[in-house]
Amino acid sequence: MTVLAIATLFAGLGMGAHAAKVYKWTDKNGVTHYGDNAPDGASPAVKAGSVKVIPVVAEPRAVARLRLETSNGRYLAFADNNLAGPIEVLLQARGGGLESDPPLPARATVPARGTTLVAVLDGSRGGELMMDSLPGDPSARPRDVEYLLPLRQRDFRIDQGFGGSFSHDDPQNHYAVDFAADIGTPVLAARDGVVMQVENDFAKAGLSREKYGGRANFIRILHDDGTMALYAHLREEGALVRVGQRVRAGQQIGLSGNTGFTTGPHLHFVVQVNRGMKLESLPFHMRGPDGPLRIAGGSGLP
Repeated sequence: MTVLAIATLFAGLGMGAHAAKVYKWTDKNGVTHYGDNAPDGASPAVKAGSVKVIPVVAEPRAVARLRLETSNGRYLAFADNNLAGPIEVLLQARGGGLESDPPLPARATVPARGTTLVAVLDGSRGGELMMDSLPGDPSARPRDVEYLLPLRQRDFRIDQGFGGSFSHDDPQNHYAVDFAADIGTPVLAARDGVVMQVENDFAKAGLSREKYGGRANFIRILHDDGTMALYAHLREEGALVRVGQRVRAGQQIGLSGNTGFTTGPHLHFVVQVNRGMKLESLPFHMRGPDGPLRIAGGSGLP
């Protein structure tokens, strides 16, 4: 008897299939190699000028992995967290019929880079499992803080504010702000935190939400009250920080761009919290160049 584990993973922006790179090179013996990390082109083991980059379309970077182990005729269902911040998972049986402790559907919170036993399953019956995962701890308690402007530029313009009808029409983006920004504009951390998640490999943009909605480069930063700031639509390889890195407010973390579901270059900024397997955006206060920034609703195109 086999239990089939199926992981269904999502995390708002950036969870579609992403562009990736495979590196091809030839060594001094004429043997061709492939890898997902670039070799040292100056190494004597690598033939000069042989390193080539091959763009490929890969599967989404998984937020978590569902792992099954057997023990005394039972199946132990573990969730392995791939992010540098807490996540919540929901384990379900496709079609029902699986006995478990606790009963399915079962939820669990998994710490940063950690592993949690979600459920113990009866090994005498067959079935299929599905696990959904979402960034953030559902027990987070947001504090009212003032954020810094997340861009380094002389002038700024808000192209789409709270509740904008173009793309701020769902709970996880309702309180988002789109700042107009040329490609390559320095993106700054608006608040202290830890880099929880990074998407860095997309290169294209378009107006098809189905095709490009999950294909924006972004940085997700976890704050000490459990809220998370998302900086999205960065340029290809525009993230200048690594997962797990602690950043300070005002520190440069990336470069703005034009990737994903967008009509033009801009920075999409939103503060989110996990409300029990649902990402919700939060209204926030921000300091602009001349004092507190007044963020009104807007329906302009980004």
